[in-house]
Formats: sequence, structure tokens, C-alpha cells
Amino acid sequence: MRRINPPELSPPTGFSHAVAVTGGRLVFLAGQTALDGAGRIVPGVLPEQFERALGNLLAALRAAGGEPQHLARVTVYATDVAAYRAHARELGGIWRRLAGRDYPAMAVIGAVRLWDEEALVELDGIAMLP
Repeated sequence: MRRINPPELSPPTGFSHAVAVTGGRLVFLAGQTALDGAGRIVPGVLPEQFERALGNLLAALRAAGGEPQHLARVTVYATDVAAYRAHARELGGIWRRLAGRDYPAMAVIGAVRLWDEEALVELDGIAMLP
């Protein structure tokens, strides 16, 4: 997997502009919210829910035999993009602590609501396992 950040584009912060993958096995990761093991959204503000949702995404990835560095693409769905931007530094710290500094290609998309009404954020992804 090769992360590509062309110099003519703005410097990426917390994402890669492109990720090229060859060989291996693709794993498609379903959207994960801040659900606990009993199927309830953990209470809390955006950073707490982001941490749980990312942890759930990484748990699914590990169950498939992958690690965070295998993530090629992650999409974040947020019910409040302004709040996501306001917490960007904190969310970046959570990402680095749980997933490291290898950033996949990413997008943040505003959503009116998510499947779980109490969810503030949902993450899905694509990984390439060796």
C-alpha cells in the first residue's frame, strides 16, 4: 500500500489524498457507530462517540485479520460537521492513539441522522490485507 500526497495539493492533515493498493485481499468494513456490546449507543459527546466508533471499526478489521495500517479508505458520517471540525484536533489525537499515523484516504460527510438516532458519528472503511 502506498500513500500518495502530491506536492501541488494542499498538505493533508489527518488523511491521505490517495492510497494505491496492489495484491492482497480487500475487506469492506460496515458502518460502525458508538454501539456497546449490548447494542446501545454509549452516551457522550462527539469525541467519546468517535473513539468508540473507531474502536468498533478496528475490532471488525482485526477480526478479518487486519490492522489499522491496512486501511485504504475511511468515510466518516457526522450529524454535525461543524462540531466535527471544532473537535478535529482531539479526534486526530484519538485516531493516532488507536490507529497510528498511517492515514487512509478519508472523507467526512454531513448526515441529517444515522441509523441509531443517538449516534453522532459513523465510520465505514475499505482495507487491503497482505
